[in-house]
Amino acid sequence: MPEKTAPPAPDPGSLVRGRFTYFPVVSGRLEFAVEVRQALLREKPAVVAVELPSTLQNAWTRAVQRLPEISVILYSEESGEEDQAIYVPIEPADPFTEAIRTGLEIGAEIVFADPDCGARPHLKDAYPDPYAIRHIGLRHYIDAYRVYPQPRSPEIERHAAGIAWKLQGANPEASAFVVVSLNLLDAVLEAMEEPQAQPMSRTRRAGVQVLNPHPESLGEIMVEYPALEWRYENARAAMMDGPVNPRLIDRRHAQLEVFREAEKEYAVRTGESVAHWQRNLLARYTRNLALASNELAAGLYDLTVAARSVVDDNYAWEVWEAASRYSPQQTASDLPTVTIRGEEVWLDTRHLRLRRRLPSTKGRLRPYGLKPRKKEKFPGEWASQLNGTAICSYPPEDLIIEDYGRFLKKKGKSILSEERTRVEPFTTSILDGIDMRETIRRWHEGRIYVRQFQKIQGEVGSVVVIFDEDRANRYSYMTTWLGENQNESDMAFYSTFPFENMAGPGIGRAEYGGFLMSLPPRRMYDVWQDPDYEFAETKSERLLLAALDYSIYRYVVYVAAKPPRSLFKTIAARMGRTIIYIPLGQLSPVSLKKIRVVHVLDGYDKRETAKEYLW
Repeated sequence: MPEKTAPPAPDPGSLVRGRFTYFPVVSGRLEFAVEVRQALLREKPAVVAVELPSTLQNAWTRAVQRLPEISVILYSEESGEEDQAIYVPIEPADPFTEAIRTGLEIGAEIVFADPDCGARPHLKDAYPDPYAIRHIGLRHYIDAYRVYPQPRSPEIERHAAGIAWKLQGANPEASAFVVVSLNLLDAVLEAMEEPQAQPMSRTRRAGVQVLNPHPESLGEIMVEYPALEWRYENARAAMMDGPVNPRLIDRRHAQLEVFREAEKEYAVRTGESVAHWQRNLLARYTRNLALASNELAAGLYDLTVAARSVVDDNYAWEVWEAASRYSPQQTASDLPTVTIRGEEVWLDTRHLRLRRRLPSTKGRLRPYGLKPRKKEKFPGEWASQLNGTAICSYPPEDLIIEDYGRFLKKKGKSILSEERTRVEPFTTSILDGIDMRETIRRWHEGRIYVRQFQKIQGEVGSVVVIFDEDRANRYSYMTTWLGENQNESDMAFYSTFPFENMAGPGIGRAEYGGFLMSLPPRRMYDVWQDPDYEFAETKSERLLLAALDYSIYRYVVYVAAKPPRSLFKTIAARMGRTIIYIPLGQLSPVSLKKIRVVHVLDGYDKRETAKEYLW
């Protein structure tokens, strides 16, 4: 009678053990999702087991059925004495999600193999970039990782034993395809060599919710950036018929497409274009950023950093928007739609501040490039056309500065109103509203405080804006000109000499050091020659004295880097006036920059041609 021989021992390097086929993956990475789908379509197993908590099976399955719309599972986990909110994005390119999704398509039984025995042990590990699979293949990637296994703690051993118990209880007559984390693979393989006892685990988890994340949140909460996920979603349907074109789901081709889309939007919004040398530099810079993070292809954060560094913040914004675009996601949904920030989902998030600088709506209507700016035919051509008979302002600039003067008048009155606000405990009326700051400050009293604004009697008659007190006598040009209509102020100012910087024939460009505006018009003498202001020590003080003198209303707004001397409060009081001081730093530097330049025209006839030279 022939002697029975023992079956050959399984190959320790093989991932097929009896009826179980183990498929190790890196969570959230597109390359593993592609490999999982192709393997399942090829093997068509009866059971698909995934290393996910069994208490989340219903919520996870519902989220998978909503794809390609992205969902987020929300549940609480005990962390010390408090419950911590856990957000889990369900993405198309996640290998665990893809295993469930494809398993449902082929009619397999889905088993959630993690029995949820408590908090998952922290498996601190760094994987090689999964993009390497495109070049060396999946098997070589897994073998290279398993050469240097990570140390195992008792918590990891117990976790792997719980997964093994769940797998051992699956259908004993069916082939099972097990999708497990790569860093847990060997621990699970060893635990499967012995029968495991049922662990102490949850049978259900209360308060699990499936939410619809707002489209604007996707760029922050998804592992792969949304544009790459959408490319994968478009390519996965073609996998039913066989291998797909690698370009469709290749990271670097997706990155190039993001930059191209961003360029188009950048050109539309700013009228500028990205030069070819900037494209080359973007490619090198994103490669270097990826290598600095031990990766082969850059992620969304690195793409945005490179765009900002090589081009500008506007282009970086367009790159972020293009990479975060995911067309299936909508705000209207049968689930609650929530806005989630990256800090709520991930630890150690990185922040990037972008400051967009876009032209106004009217500015974008300008026909860029259709009419080049005119230049002098020879040096001094425009200066030679000065005749010195008269000077005047450029009307479009008058409208801008008058509008800003009205803004300063309103701001001055609001500041004065704030200074005269009265705060008192709430009794019978809330007056002008609840004072939240005072209420919180006196919260221990258990009372609500309300505020009352005192109405300001009177108007603002003059406005003085001082950009520079000119201690170094840089602003040598001093003049006074009168308003040409009832809505245009009389104005006195000092500036740089305008005709040293010619912007066109008979058109000089100067920079204000300071100016005074006063209504009604056509009343102002030459402020700079008036003997009544001789005791002023600076040009700014002379303008302030004239503002007090010509104001027909009680209040005068004074904008400067520092307040006037206390002497001027006495002078103002004797004249029945009040100075409202506004620190220059409180105003927008962008707005101040727009009004600081003045163009002086050498004669009224220059107004007809000035629009051809001033932009």
